[in-house]
Amino acid sequence: MQIKEGMEKTTKLIHPHTLAYIICIFLSALIFAVDLFTPLGVAAGVLYVAVVLVSLWVPKRNFTLWVSLASSVLTIIGLFYSPQGGEMWKVIFNRALALFAIWTTTVLTLKRRAIEEERLSSVQEAKQLLEETKILRGLIPICASCKKIRDDRGYWNQLESYIEKHSDARFSHGICRECQNKLYGDQDWYTKGKR
Repeated sequence: MQIKEGMEKTTKLIHPHTLAYIICIFLSALIFAVDLFTPLGVAAGVLYVAVVLVSLWVPKRNFTLWVSLASSVLTIIGLFYSPQGGEMWKVIFNRALALFAIWTTTVLTLKRRAIEEERLSSVQEAKQLLEETKILRGLIPICASCKKIRDDRGYWNQLESYIEKHSDARFSHGICRECQNKLYGDQDWYTKGKR
């Protein structure tokens, strides 16, 4: 229990991105040391793929590119400072294989990150649209004569107030030509204004 509490305190003190930076530096140094003590011909540079993967914990895209570049440079430096061993064509092939693995991992992980960012953006957009949209659903009982709507409690409400209460729609009233003629058709002021 005390270990868990100590770890929680430590992680609160160290930002997760800072922890990722530290792990990347430590792993790079460790892999470089292993590479320097491993005879040429062994593809120790492939281990830098782990550093590239850890770099994804940092949200900055450029950080992964810099880690990949640094890993590539360390792989090439390891070619000149590692102890001799193996045939030269195998040594060069293994180093090229390590560089290929590093950059393939970089490209694929950055592509995956871009897709994930796009997905998160789409999810946020969908959530926002869902919050902004209120939709009336189901069967709405409406009076055939006065057009009032019966609510869940059995009370009759004006059409406009019911819709405004249950959606984001608002009403503005006007009058159509047919209703104008029906209401005011024979009144003098209306017929004079029509001419």
